[in-house]
Amino acid sequence: MKAKLAIVTGGSRGLGKNTALRIAAKGNDVILTYRSKKAEADEVVAQIVAMGRKAVALPLDVADSKSFAEFARQISNTLQQQWGRNQFDFLINNAGIGIHASFADTSEAQFDQLVNIQFKGVFFLTQTLLPLIADHGRIVNISTGLTRFSLPGFAAYAAMKGAIEVLTKYMAKELGPRGITVNVVAPGAIETDFGGGIVRDNAQANSFIASQTALGRAGLPDDIGGVIASLLAEDNRWVNAQRIEASGGMFI
Repeated sequence: MKAKLAIVTGGSRGLGKNTALRIAAKGNDVILTYRSKKAEADEVVAQIVAMGRKAVALPLDVADSKSFAEFARQISNTLQQQWGRNQFDFLINNAGIGIHASFADTSEAQFDQLVNIQFKGVFFLTQTLLPLIADHGRIVNISTGLTRFSLPGFAAYAAMKGAIEVLTKYMAKELGPRGITVNVVAPGAIETDFGGGIVRDNAQANSFIASQTALGRAGLPDDIGGVIASLLAEDNRWVNAQRIEASGGMFI
């Protein structure tokens, strides 16, 4: 059976890296994107190739919607040259940043940066890639537990992710005639360099999160990648338009 092919944006580190590796471990090929850290992306590609799967890393700035048409051309060329096909199967909209600032102190520049990366980028990149997504494919968007519960300092970030959750439902509705499912995974607090590494590097923050999580610890990247990869499996073909929180039971 021909391997399925996934695109993972922001796949060079953190949750994106873990997701790309877990997708490959399930027998799929991967195109991952990176913004500036090519060496890290190439290392992920090497790990995937070592599993016996095919992988390619391409540069992409999800904040620059004007670059998306050219990126789609690169994807089309890569599909032809590396896989001998015209379409891919799965799109994981993972790339993002975290800005920790109170509502009162959030600047317009910070707000605009979050809009461009977390919402506008997802909206128009997916729109641009639609002709290249195979019918009966899958799209997974990434949200956050912060759309369900509130912690000071994430007003703008969580608001963008709330928009992603609404967008996911509309995408599922409008792409349903093509058999494409669209779901959103909402991680809880994860130990990565996201948001300046606050969960990973700040012992007080990490301890607080652990105390408020039913499973008694903060999350790890390996807790999330498998959740995303599992949504691509045939067993989950009937899961659609859902928000799936993977937080270990934070604030329940």
